[in-house]
Amino acid sequence: MVKKKIAIYPGTFDPITLGHVNIVQKASEMFDEVVMAIAVDNYKDTYFTLEERTDLCRKAISHIKNARAESFSGLVVDFAKSLDTNVMIRGLRAVSDFEYELQLALMNKKLSSEIETIFLVPSFEYLYLSSSMVRNIASVHGDVETLVPDVVAVALQNKIKGE
Repeated sequence: MVKKKIAIYPGTFDPITLGHVNIVQKASEMFDEVVMAIAVDNYKDTYFTLEERTDLCRKAISHIKNARAESFSGLVVDFAKSLDTNVMIRGLRAVSDFEYELQLALMNKKLSSEIETIFLVPSFEYLYLSSSMVRNIASVHGDVETLVPDVVAVALQNKIKGE
């Protein structure tokens, strides 16, 4: 029996954007399974709770049959091992992302020599997009409907209204 090729795509996804979904879609065409690994982020305040982010990710990628979302805490390399994979996906939007992402990839490699990081570039229409940009636009009641999945646009509107 051939072992399934699994890749993880770690991040805080606060919130998930159409750029993230685009990366999951691209990765899903390369691997048998893609797991969005939603991190507990102890180093910054997140807009959405871990449970909300995980739920939004699950709903946003539900149309991608070989993709799923799971939350994790601790080291991402340990989460990868728990899923019996050594492949990590990271998205690169611009050259400015590369230095930080390379440092992360090298540190993960140092922590676990089996880990390989694959960098994917989102489609052109998502190159500028980031979660922080989406949060900033939403916080001043700007329209984010073309930037995030529908379920996220609704969740952002509800969060801003205080629901």
